[in-house]
Amino acid sequence: MAEKLSTNNLWLSDIDKIIHSLPELDTLSGKSIMITGANGLICSAVVDILIRYNETHTAAPVHITAAGRSPERLRERFGKFSGEKYFSFMNYDASRDRVGDFHADYIIHGASNATPASMSAEPVETMLANMLGTNTLLDYVKYDRGGGGIIRLLYISSSEVYGQRAENNSQPFTENDYGYVDLLNPRSCYPVSKRAAETLCVSYAAEYGADVVIVRPGHIYGPTASERDNRVSSAFAYNAARGENIIMKSDGLQLRSWCYCLDCAGAILKVLLRGENSHAYNIPGEIMNIREMSEMLAKFGGVKLIREGALESERKTFNPMN
Repeated sequence: MAEKLSTNNLWLSDIDKIIHSLPELDTLSGKSIMITGANGLICSAVVDILIRYNETHTAAPVHITAAGRSPERLRERFGKFSGEKYFSFMNYDASRDRVGDFHADYIIHGASNATPASMSAEPVETMLANMLGTNTLLDYVKYDRGGGGIIRLLYISSSEVYGQRAENNSQPFTENDYGYVDLLNPRSCYPVSKRAAETLCVSYAAEYGADVVIVRPGHIYGPTASERDNRVSSAFAYNAARGENIIMKSDGLQLRSWCYCLDCAGAILKVLLRGENSHAYNIPGEIMNIREMSEMLAKFGGVKLIREGALESERKTFNPMN
């Protein structure tokens, strides 16, 4: 589905609404931006917004470098634009690669294992991508081998950094609320390394004068999700679209904040251009529990919502936050 978005009128109309709400995008005219994780649920939507901005504005285009660890998937998703002078690809694996000589005025770092299956299967790679990958890019900001001075790096963190509250409290987390994360649970590879990467960002700002901002998305949904994505919002949406019954493996009472991928991408660009150095910003959404979300998808897909018990291997992948 994702590769067809560039010609989908509803998708383009939604992007136009986002662009209309972001007059700050004119700041990027003639500038260059590198986006890691450009194939992902969130960052592919960021790339789509910037491409559409270039197509609908007469000013100097934004020069986009789409970086990802699968050149084939990048070209499948954005190959239509590979001939544009403003667009280029970069092969980049955040868990191991150091970037070569290039220059970008802005960097959006979104490369990370983000699905429960990948976190469970690759906890080491998940941690390395979040910590070493961020360190590599912050070093690049520090030395700026391409010259010209990198203006800002935006790090895409996660609402999982907040952990689990000790008390039963359904109030949303604010940016200064932090709860418990079990350090000896391999599933904690994701929130622990996201926390560490955030601290690394502000440490580079304090010690080396780097300009960094952080965003913390919650649970993101939308057509940029891969059919291999086993996050419930993505997997259940594809089930419903295919006319398949939705199988829920928990009671579904976990309360979540759901945000459309383009709204999330727009918020990222807003923070990139207006956020305060060394600050973190939540990206909020519509609040409902997993059961309510699942019931909505089942209703509109005309399918049944079925509750089944989870296997032990499946429970290990669950987000422990209530």
